[in-house]
Amino acid sequence: MFEISLNVYYTIALAILVLLLGDAIKRRVEILRRFCIPTPVVGGVLFAILITIFNVSGICKISLNSSFNEFFSLLFYAGIGYTASWKLLKKGGPQVLVFLLLSSILVIAQNGLGVAVCKVMGISPLVGLACGSIPMVGGNGTAAAWGPVLEAAGLEAGTTVATAAATFGLVGGALLGGPIGRFLIERNHLKPNPEVSDMKFGHEEEKIAIDEKRLTSAAYQILLTVGIGTLISSILQKTGMEFPASVGAMIAAAILRNIADHSDRLDLKLPELSIISNVSLLVFLALSMMTMKLWQLIDLALPMVIILLSQMILMTLFGIFITFRIMGRNFDAAVMTVGQTGFGLGAVPTAMANMQVIDSRYGSSPNAFFVVPLVGSLFINLVNSVIITVFLNII
Repeated sequence: MFEISLNVYYTIALAILVLLLGDAIKRRVEILRRFCIPTPVVGGVLFAILITIFNVSGICKISLNSSFNEFFSLLFYAGIGYTASWKLLKKGGPQVLVFLLLSSILVIAQNGLGVAVCKVMGISPLVGLACGSIPMVGGNGTAAAWGPVLEAAGLEAGTTVATAAATFGLVGGALLGGPIGRFLIERNHLKPNPEVSDMKFGHEEEKIAIDEKRLTSAAYQILLTVGIGTLISSILQKTGMEFPASVGAMIAAAILRNIADHSDRLDLKLPELSIISNVSLLVFLALSMMTMKLWQLIDLALPMVIILLSQMILMTLFGIFITFRIMGRNFDAAVMTVGQTGFGLGAVPTAMANMQVIDSRYGSSPNAFFVVPLVGSLFINLVNSVIITVFLNII
């Protein structure tokens, strides 16, 4: 088979072309705009389908270099950390605990559903776990980590099954999030809270004109923040626990933001930081979507398809009837539901893409943009591991 191997520079350039393609398609296809499908998903999924066709047909194999994926993701998470102003978020602090509790219940429900469907169909309940919270809330990383454990427990090709399910979840989470958010916001006539509508920028005064000097300063700030965040992540890992690199970036940015809120000496260029963060998210998502191995879904057996479709239905019902209502039935609750749909089926970047589309169309929810990645990137992974372990020992 003919093979095309692209280095990191060609891969990033290709990601930009994918974004331009997705934007062009969205501008011409009204239904994609109406249901808030993220631009990186439109172009990225089409590219992933193209690669799958080439791979399965034997035409050629295209290899991409994903070395810079984490770099762009850290730039984005640092930008999210700068929204964590204690002055503005202290009223929403308890929401983190409530949202974590709801996400933990979702993890239990996903595993319970997977096991139950398997018992009805008369197949190993391990398949249900391989299509439960391991790939859904956990994503590809958790699927790769727990795959060998499932195989040791008796599920042949456990890693392949879990990884394929995670790929399915990425697509499902990206497609469901926007429509669910649109449904909740328009059905309930929700509007952003005017008291925090400018939280991304940190002030209520008129937005400052962006110039080269301010943008350069913001670039310096966010790059330094990523460096400090990497150091923080290294220190946290010495506790013996696994912490995503994104946590360090968010903590570093949050510390700097709150110092700036109480000092005139540190002048953060918040509008420019937000721009850099959003651009980084788009590139990161395009890279992530482009590298999805959709051909792994071709080998999914009918029982797996049934389980995974059941997980999508569960996520939809859980978000609309539980998360949205318990989180307050307001605009923030709707955006958090959108985010939970993203990482509840796929991954945190999918959640952020879903929320960003809602943000651009309906307005900002800084609480959601802080709570969702904090729970989805860190806390829920710890809870998920414990719950998975319990299910493995009782089924």
